[in-house]
Amino acid sequence: MKKTLLLVDGSSYLYRAFYAMPDLRNARGEPTGALYGVINMMRKCIDDYKADYAACIFDAKGKTFRDDLYPEYKGDRPSMPDDLAVQTGPIHEAIRAMGWPVIAAPGVEADDVIATLADMAARSDIHTIISTGDKDLAQLVNSHISLVNTMTGENLDEAGVLAKFGVRPERIVDYLMLIGDNVDNVPGVTKVGPKTAVKWLNEYDSIDNLVANADQIKGVAGQNLRDAIAQFELTRNLITVRRDCELTEFMQSVEDLLPRAPDVATLTNIYDRYGFRTWLRELTGDAERVPEQDARVAQNLPDAPAQINYQTVDTAEKFDACLAAIKQAERVAIDTETTSLNPMQASLVGISLAIEPGAAWYIPLGHRGTGAGTQLDKAHTLAALRDWLQDERAAKILHNAKYDSHVFLNEGITLSGIKDDTMLMAYVLESHRSVGMQELAQRYLGRTGTTYEEICGKGAKQIGFDEVDIETATHYAAEDADFTLQLFQALAPLVQEQEGLERIYRLEVQVSRVLTLIERNGVRIDETMLRQQSAQIGAKLVELENKAYELAGQPFNLNSTKQLGEILFGKMNLPVLRKTPKGAPSTDEDVLSRLAADYPLPRTLLDYRSLAKLKSTYTDKLPKMINASTGRVHTDYAQAAVITGRLASSDPNLQNIPVRTEEGRRIRMAFIPSDGGVIVSADYSQIELRVMAHLSGDANLQKSFQEGEDIHRATAGEVFGVAPEAVNAEQRRAAKAINFGLIYGMSAFGLAANLGITRDAAQTYIDRYFARYPGVADYMSRIKKEAAAKGYVETVFGRRLWLPEINGKGPRRAGAERAAINAPMQGTSADLIKMAMVAVQAWLEKEKLSSRLVMQVHDELVLDVPGSEQALVTQALPGLMCDVASLAVPLVAETGVGHNWEEAH
Repeated sequence: MKKTLLLVDGSSYLYRAFYAMPDLRNARGEPTGALYGVINMMRKCIDDYKADYAACIFDAKGKTFRDDLYPEYKGDRPSMPDDLAVQTGPIHEAIRAMGWPVIAAPGVEADDVIATLADMAARSDIHTIISTGDKDLAQLVNSHISLVNTMTGENLDEAGVLAKFGVRPERIVDYLMLIGDNVDNVPGVTKVGPKTAVKWLNEYDSIDNLVANADQIKGVAGQNLRDAIAQFELTRNLITVRRDCELTEFMQSVEDLLPRAPDVATLTNIYDRYGFRTWLRELTGDAERVPEQDARVAQNLPDAPAQINYQTVDTAEKFDACLAAIKQAERVAIDTETTSLNPMQASLVGISLAIEPGAAWYIPLGHRGTGAGTQLDKAHTLAALRDWLQDERAAKILHNAKYDSHVFLNEGITLSGIKDDTMLMAYVLESHRSVGMQELAQRYLGRTGTTYEEICGKGAKQIGFDEVDIETATHYAAEDADFTLQLFQALAPLVQEQEGLERIYRLEVQVSRVLTLIERNGVRIDETMLRQQSAQIGAKLVELENKAYELAGQPFNLNSTKQLGEILFGKMNLPVLRKTPKGAPSTDEDVLSRLAADYPLPRTLLDYRSLAKLKSTYTDKLPKMINASTGRVHTDYAQAAVITGRLASSDPNLQNIPVRTEEGRRIRMAFIPSDGGVIVSADYSQIELRVMAHLSGDANLQKSFQEGEDIHRATAGEVFGVAPEAVNAEQRRAAKAINFGLIYGMSAFGLAANLGITRDAAQTYIDRYFARYPGVADYMSRIKKEAAAKGYVETVFGRRLWLPEINGKGPRRAGAERAAINAPMQGTSADLIKMAMVAVQAWLEKEKLSSRLVMQVHDELVLDVPGSEQALVTQALPGLMCDVASLAVPLVAETGVGHNWEEAH
């Protein structure tokens, strides 16, 4: 069996780890993110490849021969960040201690050393695997050399290079000469990109032949080619890797690249110093040993302000000074104190403002009781602040700006100039963690502030903030504004350094404003219809209750799990499928669903529970939630609550009204338009499957969408080997279950249960699916590896979805791997509908229409549209929603119109 040499492009790893990891620090404050990331990737390489020979290659300090050839080479690259530079020494030391030979040859680049070593190995009939993300090294690929990108799971042999770049490996240099390299500042042919380069090389075979026939290339492209010929020799010398580097200082033969035994003492010191607790415990076997700090959770905590200066603004002079200061400030952190957490009902009690760390003002406006003290007149003060609050140019920072925007709207003020929201910053950085002010202050500032409960109490004895004495309120409120400003200073650099995160964050800021409008608009409810439905459901519940008594042979409390267990498992001797933590037979929904396949009482109980939930959650509750002032129901959309970026609706939850049951559809009939209007619904068609087609790059899946086929029918044709027009209803249903099941990580067991078939049959379906759609299988394998290496996956647009359990064990890891497959699709879908919300609202405002967005439900937008605007809105919506992004397959948005939501949907 042929031996293997594994070559790691260490310089590539350095930067990838540095920019992929958060700003981690040890107890000394030393940066550790790149060190942790590189060690993690190297450990994974050892486990994955088990190569006979190995080496890690870095760029050496100083100039190379390419700098002498072309002084502008890499001239546009910024210098290595200081926080990365200080980690390179420890990284080299750690890799050597892990047993890897480390090579950094002066005068050449890491690519040249890699090429020299790969050629050396080929002459000894050793196969070389090069771990890198550098496209330049594709020129090395041949029968003895292949590339792997461990971040994406991409493997490139000769066929892979051709498939990816459109040219054979031996033509990669020619290809790069034509397109140039902006990153390395290597000139190419002006305005020639990959498509043109591939076209020319496929037609003329080589750049030399292309040059010989340059006069035949017409138009601007031909002239640009002819203009570039003079520099081709230079470009070729810059792009072509050297294969003859002098490496005798580091090795004499491939045998010198045999992996060595780990240096346990050195690794112990490194892991201890930099806080890699798990690796240290693994290395020493000492579970009790505690390092200085776990670098994966340590934060770069700023110094606390030297002194705190929180002022109460209770005189005209203080207010004038405060107003003058905020008008001059570059940006101002602002927070409100109110009488309620319900944004539509909250009344303003006070405003806090901060323009520098450690200092803030509190303007009390609505305190009452013995501690009220001296306060400024609320109406007069808000009138004086109005212009600044509504000034788009006055930059403001808030924490959960949507809530404060509602509060000011309640006071007749439209808050503008919201440039940043620290809650949303934290959310795009770590969507899996709490974004509460207290938790963020502890995590990023290293300080704990005063809690609401500490000043207002808990439970029945809790008082409103308007009853808190002003001195106490000043410290609490001013601290919130101060922390908001300091959190902005800590979080903004972390968001800005990642282009994808910055893009998603700016989207979320826009979405916050749109959600404020949607919540403000509310949706109209037919109260009479809901009350009638509630009575009808109540009658059905009585029928189901009597039916359950009959099946059980006695009356019992259907809502008592104890009595239900006694009936099902004591009296009726049904099989016990699962037990509760206390050892009692479980009667949860999953257990009842499985029993319902064979026994009528569990089926009846499920029907009862479903209807009872609809009654209590919607038909009984919605009429009580109609706002007396607006006559509408106003849900609250939590923007930073779901890891994948989706919104969460509450009070009431309008996203979980069932659409597959008659009762659920009837509830939707109670959602009605304004008088003389219609409800318009627009939603993306099969959006997650389209995103899967884009992410996987599967040609067959993309072709189906590009040609507008019924994707479930097309899949059925592929899986069952029949023409699409011959697919029957059962085959299409099975294909639909496969299509949607696999993107949620469904196993053969789950598919079997879903379709009511054997596990072997389900596995056969899955095998056929992956045979027809190999890109999907490759994506699933690749994304799990990527998640394990990085700890997160990303959406198409750069939203980062963290998976804390991805390197765990057993069921936790399996669950994280399923999430890794689905999260990019669900997250990308969330990004798209948010982009659509922003685009639609901007269009409504631009056209000065009276139509209003009133709900967002998963992939659907719901609008209340005057009859006179119906044609215009329905015609414009699909284009507005589909033009927000361009994927490898077309986006499709479908609209519906009706006198209620059910008719429109």
